[in-house]
Amino acid sequence: MGERSCPLLSPLLLLALLWRPGLEKQGEFRGRCWQGGATGAVGVVEVRGAHLLASTQTRRKRTRSQVRRLDQSPRCAPASGAEDSARTPHFSLSSASGPMNTLLLSRPCGRREVRPLIVGGVESSRGRWPWQALVRVRNVKTCGGSLLSRRWVLSAAHCFRRFSRASRWIVQLGELTLHQSFWSLRAHRNRYRVKDIIVNPQARGKFHDIALLRLASSVTYSKYIQPICVLSSTFMFLHRSDCWVTGWGVIHENMVPLPPPYRLREVQVTILNNSRCRELFELPFQRSSISFDMLCAGAENGSRDTCHGDSGGPLVCDLEGLWYQIGIVSWGVGCGRPNRPGVYTNVSLHFDWIRMLVSRNDMPRPDPSPALLFLTLPWAPRLLGPA
Repeated sequence: MGERSCPLLSPLLLLALLWRPGLEKQGEFRGRCWQGGATGAVGVVEVRGAHLLASTQTRRKRTRSQVRRLDQSPRCAPASGAEDSARTPHFSLSSASGPMNTLLLSRPCGRREVRPLIVGGVESSRGRWPWQALVRVRNVKTCGGSLLSRRWVLSAAHCFRRFSRASRWIVQLGELTLHQSFWSLRAHRNRYRVKDIIVNPQARGKFHDIALLRLASSVTYSKYIQPICVLSSTFMFLHRSDCWVTGWGVIHENMVPLPPPYRLREVQVTILNNSRCRELFELPFQRSSISFDMLCAGAENGSRDTCHGDSGGPLVCDLEGLWYQIGIVSWGVGCGRPNRPGVYTNVSLHFDWIRMLVSRNDMPRPDPSPALLFLTLPWAPRLLGPA
């Protein structure tokens, strides 16, 4: 008898063996939102710097000491504890509906499991803002950020103008203090290297001041580390006087540093509409630099504001028990000056850009089909040739 050969399978039979039901639908809707993934594809990303204007207009912002009292505790708790949030989420190419016919980037998000421990003070408590990220180049530069999913952090573009190489940056999550102990195993465990820095391609000066950081490894969620919600529209938060901004920056525009023990600080601010904000900035300069992709928050009398070192941090509002990020700390004129509220990047206007990057790079890769591996075995001798 001659050499035994492997008969060719018909194309239809081969397709039937290779096809795995549900493989083409790796993403699925959970409730009203789509979930973010835990792994990301490797890609080449171009980093474009964001050149800011003079230092009197650009600042790394910081909260002042006047803080309004928050008497109510968080109204939202996870349905099945921290274990539920630790499951690997799935991606969908389209977002689900959020409140008031908006689109929501990811879910679960915006949950807070730690009750306030300090009422009416300036210092925060660990876990009160579980999406807060500390983005830094060691001993050189510090910015804020917010956790969007297991692999993505949102920040301000101008933070990376001088240091654009991703490998120099680290992201610290789940910590309250600016300076962690070298011996803290918890801090080391929740510290992540940055793989890519993606600056918005439209970032110019103060405009479109937004950037995404892709982490080199997947974040582990806990009650101290949770993602924030992002919506496609934030019109429902206009004129709200109970939104919050957080950061580790200086506490006065004359660069008074954060006092020991260097804890995260918080301040409650009012969201101003852009018409009112333009009116404030036109006095006395007769010129407004507030564009459509910005929003203003603070107090018109200057009593509540952010300052140098807070850039990139989140401006968040509560709605029906969930927390949503509506702004990114961007710039301002001085710190805490009357008629000069803080200026933030409007996150909702960049929703599509965020969704495109997060969904494209975090789409899980399917494992090779066992049927495909099985079919290649009979062909191995022919492919390899004679020994």
